[in-house]
Amino acid sequence: MLKELRSVLGLSLGHFVIDIYSPVIPAVLPVLIATHGYSYFLAGLLVAAFNITSSLLQPTVGWLSDRKDVTVPFAVPFVLTSVCIGVFGFIGDYPVLLLCSACAAFGAAIFHPGALSAVNRLTKAENRGRLTSIFVIGGNFGFAVGPVFAAVAVGAFGLPGLIFLVIPGLLTAAFSRLIFPAPDGMERKAVVSAEVRGPIPIRPIAMVIGVGALRSWAIFASIAFLPAYFHDHLGVDILMANTLVSLTLLAGVVGQYVGGALSDIFGRKEVTVLGLAAAIPPFALFLLTSGPVSYAALLVFGFFLWSTFSVTVAMAHEVMPGNVGFASGLMLGLAVGAGGIGVAVSGVLADAFSLEAALSTLALPLIAAVALAAAVPYPWKRFGRLIAGETR
Repeated sequence: MLKELRSVLGLSLGHFVIDIYSPVIPAVLPVLIATHGYSYFLAGLLVAAFNITSSLLQPTVGWLSDRKDVTVPFAVPFVLTSVCIGVFGFIGDYPVLLLCSACAAFGAAIFHPGALSAVNRLTKAENRGRLTSIFVIGGNFGFAVGPVFAAVAVGAFGLPGLIFLVIPGLLTAAFSRLIFPAPDGMERKAVVSAEVRGPIPIRPIAMVIGVGALRSWAIFASIAFLPAYFHDHLGVDILMANTLVSLTLLAGVVGQYVGGALSDIFGRKEVTVLGLAAAIPPFALFLLTSGPVSYAALLVFGFFLWSTFSVTVAMAHEVMPGNVGFASGLMLGLAVGAGGIGVAVSGVLADAFSLEAALSTLALPLIAAVALAAAVPYPWKRFGRLIAGETR
């Protein structure tokens, strides 16, 4: 067990570093808008380009890993993503910025399915939620500190200061053989061959992906536009605005582990339904209040919203046991990318009405996610059967 935990922690460290770069573009949107005069739609499209590219590539990478045993050295994604984000501040041409965003996403797409498949091979049914959450927590920390790193760099040196963010990526690439577990091809083939592939259960996995997409819409739209909301509408400086977003994501880190551990005890479906439902009231309270009460409500929102992330990934792995790489790509790629499209939709609403109106509509995808999660053909545990009114 100790060896497996050590390996998962190494993969979680890599997840931390690669996901530092994912929220950088949203974090500097106020500066990009002010510098280049972009509309909310064009600014949101930069975020969508990252997520859509990732959504298209990750399932393919996962499928190639499952079926063709195609692997890419772990160093490659860290070099690619860090460099593409690092040069972001030197580019003023919008199409080139879109290209950089897409190329950075390509690096992330290479890392996630393979790393998550490795985590799955290190887990058992009774600890899959907890160990998967440890891996995902690494990414949560990256999401949490990424905006602060970006704000500090941009605050000190302007947009060109983003070049300093290449350092963690290049260091991870240089020491990748020490950080990550060595691939064991024979063990991997034995695990895959022992599993019954059969036809892909389209309806269950499609519904789980739908839950992930709706949740990702709420996650990424809030990450993308909360800094601008704090800065433009509440008069908070950009460092403080991004710090508040980071604190929300740190609350999500705690929720991530709690949700994963509870799902091993009470069931994946139970934790997903209740966690998503519990995220809605505090978000409404955040928008309707101000000051400390509003900020506290935002932290509670982050806790509950993120508490379901690793749980649905583990659920997808259990729905598709012979195709965990593909399932990983679908959950971290397709579902997240579809949520990225929602960011662009929220941007359109912000341009047409107001940023407050766009943020208030984020309750709708969460309500839909609750209903869809409850309908997924995945077994309830005893707690869920009690909720459903069943006796046994």
